[in-house]
Amino acid sequence: MPETRIERDSMGEMEVPTAALYGASTQRAVLNFPVSGYRFGRRFIRAIGLVKFAAAEANKRLEKLDAKIGSAIQQAAREVIDGAHDDQFVLDIFQTGSGTSTNMNANEVIANRATQILGGEIGSKKVHPNDHVNMGQSSNDVIPTAIHVAVVEALHSDLMPALHNLRNALKSKAEEFDEIVKIGRTHLMDATPIRLGQEFGGYASQVAHADRRIMQKIIILRELPIGGTAVGTGINTHPDFARLVCEIINHETRESFQEAPNHFEAQHAKDTLVGTAGVLKVIAVSLTKIANDIRLLGSGPRCGIGELMLPATQPGSSIMPGKVNPVICESVLQTCAQVVGNEAAVTYAGAVLGNLDLHVGMPVMAHNVLESVRIMGNVCDVFVEKCIAGLQANRERCAELIEQSLAMCTSLAPLIGYDQAAAIAKEAHETGKTVRQIALEKKVLDEAQLNAALDARTMTEPQA
Repeated sequence: MPETRIERDSMGEMEVPTAALYGASTQRAVLNFPVSGYRFGRRFIRAIGLVKFAAAEANKRLEKLDAKIGSAIQQAAREVIDGAHDDQFVLDIFQTGSGTSTNMNANEVIANRATQILGGEIGSKKVHPNDHVNMGQSSNDVIPTAIHVAVVEALHSDLMPALHNLRNALKSKAEEFDEIVKIGRTHLMDATPIRLGQEFGGYASQVAHADRRIMQKIIILRELPIGGTAVGTGINTHPDFARLVCEIINHETRESFQEAPNHFEAQHAKDTLVGTAGVLKVIAVSLTKIANDIRLLGSGPRCGIGELMLPATQPGSSIMPGKVNPVICESVLQTCAQVVGNEAAVTYAGAVLGNLDLHVGMPVMAHNVLESVRIMGNVCDVFVEKCIAGLQANRERCAELIEQSLAMCTSLAPLIGYDQAAAIAKEAHETGKTVRQIALEKKVLDEAQLNAALDARTMTEPQA
């Protein structure tokens, strides 16, 4: 067989690889945008397949599309949904800002595959990419619709379960560590005692808040721009088309998508994606706090804080034998750095590429949001499996550091006054003795009162 075939679009003939299901418009974009090698991933391809499937069904019900052609389109779109043609989505992320090239990529793949299903020859346009597959649609409403569907499905299936897993793991450790008292630290300096379980309970709460933040964004992401066509007016589409498309997508996804109440906002701006990227950044900041704390608390093993013992996952050094590093925490931190960078790209695109009646930053915004969801979901699962689940507390080290801390004098202040307590702390620091030793020497309280005042467990809760 020859390596290429000739296909035609509105600009004329184009050589296309013989085995390709896409056509001339896609091949032009392949040649126009050899930028990064980044491609739309599985989530987005599935979503655009869902949009095309639903559009064909809607147009059949509205008697706008021949039932036989519509059914062939749906069969081909189902294959796209299921991932059978992912290798045919060949375009770079850095392309036309509306995603028109990718919409045509989908139209051509589905049209040629539907043509095959009907017994026709690829390129014959027995099923036409524009007239049939793109009926009642524009790239300007299809692409943002596919983005919203992809992001909602990714959040529900990839990130939220991983966050639930992480929250449960942290909550379990909070319960396991609840009776372990350790020194608190503020400004990186010794502070009053805290229970290790309380620290981990705080981490679990951070992750629980992340779940609620995501749900707030999903509510807005469920508004789909489909039906607005070119500029939001709905030209060349049936008044019931968008409603039907949403109903069909909901049936396929078990979701609650609806037609956007204002198509001009939905197509001219991308505030919802900017907001979603912002929430993902907040979650990344939360994960950064948690991973950073864990590696600091596990620093050592002999010359650091050493209150936690992290699982050993791999040799830590090519030159220092026996060294083991907190590599899982470092993986989390690097992932979070990427998510923060992705948010910056989304924010910039959202601000400067939404001009007049179309936003022309959609591919790069979609790529960065979906990539943030994907990598954060993955790293949360790794964090739980290879770090959190195997964390152990060094009880002896926790107790040792509490007794040495100068902050123990805090509980003496209500009994002997702030100034006298500060003097005890200062003398303890200068002599290397503990607060307890200095207080006993000075007989500021009798021994029973002193032991009660310096009970570290009592200091971890409010006192009457």
